[in-house]
Amino acid sequence: LESGIEALDDAGLRAKTEELRAKALGGSTPDELLEEAFAVVREAAWRALGLRHYDVQLMGGMALAEGKLAEMATGEGKTLVATLPAYLYALYGRGSHVVTCSEYLARRDAEI
Repeated sequence: LESGIEALDDAGLRAKTEELRAKALGGSTPDELLEEAFAVVREAAWRALGLRHYDVQLMGGMALAEGKLAEMATGEGKTLVATLPAYLYALYGRGSHVVTCSEYLARRDAEI
């Protein structure tokens, strides 16, 4: 899965989002789209931010996507983790808010 997503150019990555959105609106469940959606987010984060989700961050994203809490220590990438379920549920037209209490992170991430 990862090598196929990495091989896409930027237009192909955008097209993959449209493909996933069509599947979501066509009745596919979040569980059915999770792996491919997370792979798209992981690649987009790498290209846009130079940050790649670690496996443990993907696990945190899975927990959040299931409506569970994921406890993470300072510096473990909570904001990056939040992009995973935010993207997944955006495919269904559901909005989300990513909130941080850190002034530094709020300023940094507002510029992204």
